Amino acid sequence: MPTLIHALSAFLVLTGCIFCLIGAFGIIRMPSFITRVHAASLIDSLGAILIISGLILHSGFTLTAIKLIMILLFLLVTGPTAIHALVNAANHEDPHYITDEDPSSNI
Repeated sequence: MPTLIHALSAFLVLTGCIFCLIGAFGIIRMPSFITRVHAASLIDSLGAILIISGLILHSGFTLTAIKLIMILLFLLVTGPTAIHALVNAANHEDPHYITDEDPSSNI
């Protein structure tokens, strides 16, 4: 049984790392600001869930697992909040930057 748990833990951590790597490439490859932010927020949340779930399985039911759950909850609350604040600040600064509209096309 411990071998199965360690294998599942390794699979989750590896999958989370792969998702984070794909998200990093997505940030570089996406054409506009809003698609880059969207890719970053989704992939980082999924990567964190997978990595921390694997670490929880690896540690067993200990105080470490409870701390990892608290870290995961913190990441899941603050990550989308920070992305929302970033997009709002960019929209407040220059709304055309968010929508990729050309301001001169409305003339």
